[in-house]
Amino acid sequence: MHLKVHGPLEPMGGEQLAQLAERINLRGRGGAGFPFHKKLRSVAESAIKRGVRPVVVVNGSEDEPACRKDTVLINRAPHLILDGALLCAEALGARTLVVGVTRESTQRSMEAALAERGLSNGRRSALRARVQRNPVRMVSGAAASLIRSIDGGPAIPPGRKISASQSGVGGAPTLLSNAETFAQLAIAARIGPERYGNTGLYDEPGTVMLTVSGAVARPMVIEVPTGVPLRYVLQLAGAPPVPQGVLTGGYHGKWIDAATVNEAIVSRNSLDAVGGSLGAGAILPISQETCPLGESLRVAQWLAEESAGQCGPCYLGLPAAARGMEDILNGGGPAALEALKQVAKNVKRRGACSHPDGSAMFLESTVKAFTDDLAAHVLGNGCGRPVQGALPLFEGGRAPTGIPGGGEDGENGPSRQKIYVDWTLCRGHGLCADILPEVFQLGADGFPTVAQAAVPRYAEAKALRAVRRCPALALRIEDQAERAPARNNLPVLSQGRGRRALGR
Repeated sequence: MHLKVHGPLEPMGGEQLAQLAERINLRGRGGAGFPFHKKLRSVAESAIKRGVRPVVVVNGSEDEPACRKDTVLINRAPHLILDGALLCAEALGARTLVVGVTRESTQRSMEAALAERGLSNGRRSALRARVQRNPVRMVSGAAASLIRSIDGGPAIPPGRKISASQSGVGGAPTLLSNAETFAQLAIAARIGPERYGNTGLYDEPGTVMLTVSGAVARPMVIEVPTGVPLRYVLQLAGAPPVPQGVLTGGYHGKWIDAATVNEAIVSRNSLDAVGGSLGAGAILPISQETCPLGESLRVAQWLAEESAGQCGPCYLGLPAAARGMEDILNGGGPAALEALKQVAKNVKRRGACSHPDGSAMFLESTVKAFTDDLAAHVLGNGCGRPVQGALPLFEGGRAPTGIPGGGEDGENGPSRQKIYVDWTLCRGHGLCADILPEVFQLGADGFPTVAQAAVPRYAEAKALRAVRRCPALALRIEDQAERAPARNNLPVLSQGRGRRALGR
């Protein structure tokens, strides 16, 4: 049925595929919006330089209550996604394809699609493919979390940031992109850049998948051409004629007010220009009858609960930010507002992943977008409106689990982790030595005597507690097993095959 609808797909060389992605200005549809052609070329060049075969990973994880577009796409058109992923795998000479998901329905759909193609057992192809299902948590969908889980670790970000294009799954260069991104590539490869560019805007051609929820009569996942007025999308979903505000890009996105909605069109550039964000394609209006600060507080509390609990900005900063918003609602006055702004500023660009940054951006946008309500709460007795709970959240929430144990060795096995001190942040409080005396001793100046140390297996829980309780957020943990493996552990890619893939 898939081939009857979409037709056959001819293979393409690596550089040919990169040029196609560049001509249609294809960007990642998972939130970051990174140019796909740059990522593809980076992976190809890294694979050739190192003489290894790269890996292709489809990120179909949706761990935010406001996002459902990839779930719908995987359940209804899994082969379209695989078309794009397999195009890239063939062009790059990859022999491993992994599809990351977080829901049972998407796991079943993708496993069935792989089985139909004979890829799950490798009988019909040299390429081996599988599905990696992770827990539904906000941080599980991060690229680094997905790669870590594919390598057998927990689905939480590692303590260091490394480009997947350089060192991803098993240490190999990894092309990792969103499910919709691969589907868009497959469509463009079939019809060509000219026909693809006939739909949508000149500088952002094609279509966009959106999840529309919040205060709407008809929550929906909808595919629209770029350039469509945002108000038209809201009308289709049955949003209020004059919404109090619209959250664009999801819970790591930005609010725009009612006046701005009339100016915005569905495009990354347009939404950025009016102070919004396309992000992962989530659009959430709220009505005039609800308290916008209260709605944002519910989301802020959920974001804090979704912390992986392994770095201070996330574990300590996000709950503090949520408490700051709550203090504003409870009449904390200008001091509460300033405290919230300071916390949001302090957590940015300091976490182990982008979760603190996205959460801080959401809160800063709330303060900026709803100035009248903010004044009513900060300077008066509040806005007087109830919190209707228009923004969807998962029921119950989940407490942070920290870094779970792994492997088969007992607590007396070899060390798996290292703990590091950031001297630019350390203020000599000394709590680390009280909590983790096995590792830290204090010098005469009151500061730790070591900058890094292996953590005994039996003390891993205490090490995590030390990271969480450090008042200066100066500690971090890394798994030693996650350092890049030796080159002889990687599949070898001949120089000749790699150069042909690039069209050289």
